[in-house]
Amino acid sequence: MGLKYAILGDIHANWEALSAVLADAQTQGVTNYCCVGDIVGYNADPEQCIEKVRELAGDAVVRGNHDHYCSRQENLNGFHPLAADVVDWTRKRLNDDQRAWLGNLRYSRTVETFMLVHATLDNPEMWGYVFDKLEAEANFAYQMCSVCFFGHTHVPLAFEKAGIVRGGLYTKLLITAGRKYYINVGSVGQPRDGDPRAAYAVYDLMRNVVELRRVEYDIATTQRKILAAGLPSRAASRLEIGR
Repeated sequence: MGLKYAILGDIHANWEALSAVLADAQTQGVTNYCCVGDIVGYNADPEQCIEKVRELAGDAVVRGNHDHYCSRQENLNGFHPLAADVVDWTRKRLNDDQRAWLGNLRYSRTVETFMLVHATLDNPEMWGYVFDKLEAEANFAYQMCSVCFFGHTHVPLAFEKAGIVRGGLYTKLLITAGRKYYINVGSVGQPRDGDPRAAYAVYDLMRNVVELRRVEYDIATTQRKILAAGLPSRAASRLEIGR
């Protein structure tokens, strides 16, 4: 049996969504796991999510902006107030080992024959957003593999460079030799494309196919946990509309 990777991203401490995604990955015959960052932030189960990702993905994880700021006492200038509130809360929840692990994650890395980054390859520590072809174009010069997976926007889009750059929504992609692909895997824990179902991607390295998967999960339980933890109500309400 060939390698089949589940590419997870923007889990954001949503245990119910992560559990549902992992159950779906088992039905897809996934053999390996990796993560494009932001394991923590926004939702109420940062510790459980960190430990599960560490167990499944090992070193095949890169640092997201929430992972970065939750693992150190840097100021949160420029952070959305809602996100900053949750970062403060998360910092108090994590133990020293969890903080150290998050804080030591690389900004980008190569796994098998593909790359992982949270935001952009040209300046990964600046946390830039890639929503369109022009923003994607800047990354291809830094992409040493044919495929790079990313996150950060919580919107699953794929960009292909074959002379010109094309991009847009995707469900299944056939990876063609001689081309480069910059693929957003969507968000496990806080989708923002209007579809509240958890999103992740499966990369079949034998068939050279990337598939976007959407999975129903227990949103109501996640919402109850957010409110019980005293986190902002907006973090709960947005989950049911996928925004």
